Amino acid sequence: MSQKRSIFEEVGVDKTPDKPKPQTGLIDKARGGARGPIRLWLMVIFALVVAMILVGGMTRLTDSGLSITEWRPVTGAVPPMNAAAWDSEFQKYQAIPEYQLQNKGMTLAEFKAIYWWEWGHRQLGRVIGLVWAVGFIGFWATKRIPTGWTQRLLGIGALGGLQGAIGWWMVSSGLSGDRLDVASYRLATHLGLAFVILGFIAWYVFLLERRDADLMQARRSREPQLFSMSTGLMHLAFLQILLGALVAGIDAGRGFTDWPLMAGRFFPENAFSITPFWRNFFEDDGLVQFMHRMSGYLLFAFGLIVWRRSRSSGNGQTKRAFDWMAVVLFGQIVLGIVTVMHSSPWQIAIIHQLGAVVLWVLIIRARYLAQYPRAQSVRGARA
Repeated sequence: MSQKRSIFEEVGVDKTPDKPKPQTGLIDKARGGARGPIRLWLMVIFALVVAMILVGGMTRLTDSGLSITEWRPVTGAVPPMNAAAWDSEFQKYQAIPEYQLQNKGMTLAEFKAIYWWEWGHRQLGRVIGLVWAVGFIGFWATKRIPTGWTQRLLGIGALGGLQGAIGWWMVSSGLSGDRLDVASYRLATHLGLAFVILGFIAWYVFLLERRDADLMQARRSREPQLFSMSTGLMHLAFLQILLGALVAGIDAGRGFTDWPLMAGRFFPENAFSITPFWRNFFEDDGLVQFMHRMSGYLLFAFGLIVWRRSRSSGNGQTKRAFDWMAVVLFGQIVLGIVTVMHSSPWQIAIIHQLGAVVLWVLIIRARYLAQYPRAQSVRGARA
């Protein structure tokens, strides 16, 4: 039987013991971590990697990459501090083919000019490694890394370490034999990995901007066809970047300065004169520039197709992302033509390289928004 109520008891008061209130947002709480600080840390690394690419480009354009003939990851951080040390470094450079076959008679002052470019390039790599290590250890030790992100952030560091090893593998190819420069395919590998690292960092920065729950919600509105097409565009852009590295590696941008033809021809003459046959695709300046041109045309055409497909998106921000991608893609094509027609002066060539970085990031951003569209108002849907 139910107990009798007191005449003073308020009607509707629940006398049962208090039940624990359900907690919401546990997934976000567990996975949240220091998303903002980690994102900022990754953005700093991103900026440093971009600077590394530009300094590396200047190192290549000034023929400075072989001025340091040893790989000393730790002790190499200290440059020559006296005349005897400078003489020692200069004597090591004088022993390699680049000096003997191309720069014989170079003065010590001229050697110092190229030495500082290469030393700065390597020093910047050390700075990037230090920034990554300090940041990762700090976030890991304080348990502020979001769930599922430890392996991703470790991967960035591993790729950075691999990049240093590939850098030396590249430099070592020009220290013996009859080469005046590093092997172009090794240069392409080195630059390609730099863009892979940039791509991962950019993607992670975009992901960390929103909570996991928001990303899961946004994914329900993903545009799979647009995402797939932008993924293909990203891969094609990466191929173009690799071919651009081959062009830079053998100075192929200075051999044919007319456009749209090459020395008055559509296809360069004597394009397969090197033996064995496969070396032509890496070392024949006419064939390498031809491949870079054709890949650029293909990238531009497919980019327009992807942009046209983005017009059917119902999300205004996604459309604008593809708009910016198309604008920069057009500008990069024009800049590439200008670079070739002016025989690749370093001032234009380095801007062209920076343009590749900007285009790469914009393609990744457009791809990200096709996968995770931003919420918008009804008015925004008509934008």
